Amino acid sequence: MLQADPAAPPGTEPALRAIAMPADANPNGDIFGGWLLAQMDLAGGSVAVQRARGRVATVAITGMTFHRPVFIGDEVSCYAAIQRIGRSSLTIHIESWVRRHLSNERVKVTEGTFTYVAIDAARRPRAVPPAEDTIAV
Repeated sequence: MLQADPAAPPGTEPALRAIAMPADANPNGDIFGGWLLAQMDLAGGSVAVQRARGRVATVAITGMTFHRPVFIGDEVSCYAAIQRIGRSSLTIHIESWVRRHLSNERVKVTEGTFTYVAIDAARRPRAVPPAEDTIAV
């Protein structure tokens, strides 16, 4: 998991930050779950690419939970932590937190576990390099 205190965002840098915009919302001003899911996938993919030192593909999303809504103007921060590295796969736990628009209130809105597979130029699975061969993430 990412943190010991579930009431506060992780103490690490987020893998991604974005502002929720009106085009990402339904008529009631709530951000679409698909938009948030895409932000989480971008964050996890970024971490996976760095660790795998190359191209990856998302192959599974498990344990996805939407805790609270995201609203127009919220600053969304996605925190990603590698949970497991297999021969060709990486499992990454991602938490999304928001800083509510015009306030400093921080709220965990979603979390999920994403699995990525390292792939080669022909889009076939390839081995994830050993840790000493990777760039620091």
